[in-house]
Amino acid sequence: MMRYDLLVKGGTLVLPYHGEVRADLAVRDGRIVAIGEDLDGGAEVIDAAGKIVLPGAVDAHFHLGIYRDLGVDAFEETRSCLVGGATTVLSYFRTGQHYLDRTGPYQTILPEVLRAVAGRAWTDYGFHLAPMTSGQIDEIPALVAGHGITSFKYYMFYKGFDLAANSRDARAFTMSDEYDLGHLYLIMEKLAETQAAHPGRRLSLSLHCEQSELMRVFIDRVRAGGAPQNLRAYAQARPPLTEQLAIAEAAVLAGHTGVEINLLHLSSAEALEAAARTPARRETTLHHLCLDHDDLDARGGLGGKVNPPIRTREHNEALWAGVADGRIDWVASDHACCLEEHKGDDLWPARPGFGGTALLYPVLFSEGHLRRGLPLTRIAEVAAANPARAFNLWGRKGGLAVGFDADLTVLDPALTRTVTTDLLLSGQDHCPFEGVRVTGWPVTTVVGGRVAFHEGKTAGEPSGSYLHR
Repeated sequence: MMRYDLLVKGGTLVLPYHGEVRADLAVRDGRIVAIGEDLDGGAEVIDAAGKIVLPGAVDAHFHLGIYRDLGVDAFEETRSCLVGGATTVLSYFRTGQHYLDRTGPYQTILPEVLRAVAGRAWTDYGFHLAPMTSGQIDEIPALVAGHGITSFKYYMFYKGFDLAANSRDARAFTMSDEYDLGHLYLIMEKLAETQAAHPGRRLSLSLHCEQSELMRVFIDRVRAGGAPQNLRAYAQARPPLTEQLAIAEAAVLAGHTGVEINLLHLSSAEALEAAARTPARRETTLHHLCLDHDDLDARGGLGGKVNPPIRTREHNEALWAGVADGRIDWVASDHACCLEEHKGDDLWPARPGFGGTALLYPVLFSEGHLRRGLPLTRIAEVAAANPARAFNLWGRKGGLAVGFDADLTVLDPALTRTVTTDLLLSGQDHCPFEGVRVTGWPVTTVVGGRVAFHEGKTAGEPSGSYLHR
């Protein structure tokens, strides 16, 4: 008689906060039920000898449906997650332009979002919501209690620009009333009030920190300066100073209200320095760790336009140092499927964002572990355990321990591949990492005890579930 539904045999298990252990791992009914030597009795067996077994990554910064149909995006982009070893997605959603291109109460819109994604996601998934209107701020207590939404968002530059920084008609873009620091303060006030009613959960506000008034000055200078309007120009138009000041503004308000904040996609040495002086939890992305705007400009095109901008090698290395020494809490993809037709040839109307979730563990292993000596436990912490802790998923997600969901990925540490668009199994038709050689790729990804990806192909059908946090 088979004792287990699945056995992962002979791999090196990476246990966040603890270390590495050579052991077998057993799964039954979608949960990890045993870790030990010489386990047997598995209905299905994965030979992980010579390979590394990591907890499924929790990609905590995602944008399902920002530029495409939500259901299509859920299917194709969570499929791409499996390539990079991500088994949980936490996606940002807001009203206004893009996404559903309308506004209204979340009590009406969120069920529509959940219906669109249900049955189409390969990973488990949850949502962070952005209160764009005063009415949506009032919905925060109901969203926490009724839908398990425990994390919210405010975009600091939206008070002066649209998403592409091509228009200053912010009100038309946000479809909101007043989207200024007063609005931010009201979100924090309501969130603090709601937190008091839920002492067992961490309610938090995530912040996109770029200061719009300063952006206006620098964007005007760059557009009038006569230099090529490329990714270097975009970085100059949104310099680190705008991040520094926005972080300071957010920290003052958070300190006054007592709200926990998350500082998203830190892109510069200056932003990291400013963020490290706050009690906030701090995030960076793969592209801010690895990409340089001059390299991308040399290849041509605007595929690398993203907010905040891609910067330089010096900023890359400063952020890697933050990952190593703990000033960065987690690394995410900020995955936003954006087709070349939406980039075009003109910098300012080009839509920002691109996919990257398929590179989460590969880049962290290749660039972090092999090149910079990051311990495997640290990689598992920044990719899985720390975001799980921040967003009320720890105990289910982010670790390899008895009782946790059986979400894991088996990585071949010797497998070297050159990044191509097709390799990533995304709906996106370009990739800023194209042509980069990366060593260390997942060969099998398991979601809820079921093999969902093996040797470059998906297995079965999407079976991801909504996470009530």
